[in-house]
Amino acid sequence: MRLDLKDIIYVPGASVPFDFTLDLSELDWNGSRPAVNPVSVRGVVRNTAGALVLTAEAATQLELVCDRCGKRFFREKRVPYETLLATQLEDEDNDDIILLEGTQLAVDELMTEAFILAMDTKILCREDCKGLCPGCGVDLNEFPCSCKKEVDPRLAGLAGFFEK
Repeated sequence: MRLDLKDIIYVPGASVPFDFTLDLSELDWNGSRPAVNPVSVRGVVRNTAGALVLTAEAATQLELVCDRCGKRFFREKRVPYETLLATQLEDEDNDDIILLEGTQLAVDELMTEAFILAMDTKILCREDCKGLCPGCGVDLNEFPCSCKKEVDPRLAGLAGFFEK
């Protein structure tokens, strides 16, 4: 989606709202495709005292797989985003200001990038997920492990040290 901002660039107090959906269902994230639902994007570009400010939020429900226990679960994902826009840059190294293409902004590309950068690198079904037992494979969140703890043969002589 492209926004044409020519009507607000030189009009302080003017704004252009936007509302659209992104299809990120083909987005591959760590071997899965979590964005099974469309991503709803809402926001507005405002001319505040001559500065163009974009404020937006992208939201969807992701289908994820826990990195520790392997369970599938759903989680609401909201990505707030705010940036300054400009028709020309005085400082080419400034990454905080987005440069418009003439008077237009590819807001779908901008919000897709913001959404991807906000994705979690470690996905857990819950903060205190215990994962799976490496020996028997039981889900430690639901059942205790029935594995007998193996003693390192080099430390076998110390095994009964505290029992005396």
